[in-house]
Amino acid sequence: MTISVLVADDQAMVRAGFAAVLAAQPGIEVVGQAADGAEAVALARDLRPDVVVMDVRMPRLNGIEATRALQTPPRSSDYVPRVLMLTTFDIDEYVYEALRAGASGFLLKDATPEELVAAVRIVAGGDALLAPSVTRRLIEDFARSGPPPRTDSTRLAELTEREREVLTLVGRGMSNSEIAAALFIAEQTVKTHVSKVLQKLGLRDRVHAVVLAYDTGLVQPGA
Repeated sequence: MTISVLVADDQAMVRAGFAAVLAAQPGIEVVGQAADGAEAVALARDLRPDVVVMDVRMPRLNGIEATRALQTPPRSSDYVPRVLMLTTFDIDEYVYEALRAGASGFLLKDATPEELVAAVRIVAGGDALLAPSVTRRLIEDFARSGPPPRTDSTRLAELTEREREVLTLVGRGMSNSEIAAALFIAEQTVKTHVSKVLQKLGLRDRVHAVVLAYDTGLVQPGA
């Protein structure tokens, strides 16, 4: 199955470079390029790519606002792409809001071509991705720097006690294997619990489970 991709970045050379890397890969088709967020939204709604590779900082409409717009389509459309955010810095002040806006993860701009390709495939497959080198630091900074909890914690009432435990550990940045070791259960069982948590809470992926864990106060900064 071919993954269609739209690349949005205000730097022409960077945009062309990303597009060239992706277009050279089997199973990936670059269907368009955008120079700013407004153009990215317009092209995405017209071309309907599976994944939008979106720079965080762009003129006219930044990557956050563009992502938010794409995650809330007009009534006449049900098209919602997956968004992979690109950032120059390992911890960017915009990343937190980008995740809340609906991005499925982010990747550093200095990532290797192989990492970029892998990230697109991961996001297209329905999984979430955070740059491995900064995952836990992002979560810690997210907790300290993000706005106060604003999501009603009663949403968690649908979860079983075990599912709440799993969500708590996901919120602390633990991998499935680490959660399995902590709870003395099989890794496949952890995967099943995570899937049920996402389904019950209407979450798209693991990144947004982390966001919800902090927004509801289930995980506290520094915990």
